[in-house]
Amino acid sequence: MGKRLDKSLSNKQLVFGIHAVESLLVRQSQRILTVYFQQGREDARVKPLIEQAGREGVNCEWRSRAELDEMVDGSHQGVIAEARPAQALRDKDLFYLMDTLTEPPLLLVLDGVTDPHNLGACLRTADAAGVHAVIAPKDKSASLNATVRKVACGAAEVMPFIQVTNLARALRELQQRGVWVIGTAGEADKSIYQSDVTGPTALVMGAEGKGMRRLTREHCDLLINLPMAGSVSSLNVSVATGVCLFEIVRQRSAITG
Repeated sequence: MGKRLDKSLSNKQLVFGIHAVESLLVRQSQRILTVYFQQGREDARVKPLIEQAGREGVNCEWRSRAELDEMVDGSHQGVIAEARPAQALRDKDLFYLMDTLTEPPLLLVLDGVTDPHNLGACLRTADAAGVHAVIAPKDKSASLNATVRKVACGAAEVMPFIQVTNLARALRELQQRGVWVIGTAGEADKSIYQSDVTGPTALVMGAEGKGMRRLTREHCDLLINLPMAGSVSSLNVSVATGVCLFEIVRQRSAITG
């Protein structure tokens, strides 16, 4: 059957699916140990990944469909990457990433989200929405543990997760670089649907139940809310994150066509 990967190994992660492996190749190819491709699959979706892996000097191997099916629980789409686990990045990495962007940044800031299930869901949504990085304070925040990785369904391996020492300072530095810091608060005067969120944006989501901390709120350029029509007063932070991010995507798409 060829090489059988041990999914329990703590020093390795399996990233699978065309989108996830492509993101890993483009953003963090140095983490990849081997990319496994399905034998006979060199169609228009997979061939660019083979070429990208070649350019990056990544080791590639070909396996049967049955062998790939045994490696992971889920739809691998004919490609699996064996990689070193993702690690949280630090302050300096945020501004290195900012300097490499060729489009207006879209950043997600999580102020004190401590539930690993919520962090994993936010990472997954952020990846789907095209967010460039997720930022959180180093203290009072969930870390990239096994639960986060499982809930994120591969997004934790490709989405830059940056834990900053001082969140207020990081927001100030983003503002100095022309990023509009938009915070979510139930008492805000405008909803996200009434606001222009098409520019360089850092969307700030508060902690479960408590919302943003006072100092974080004071560093926002704009506060917006999500209109609630029912009897509940708020949404789960990961659900609210998805609604807000995809409204930003919608507004940006309306401009770019």
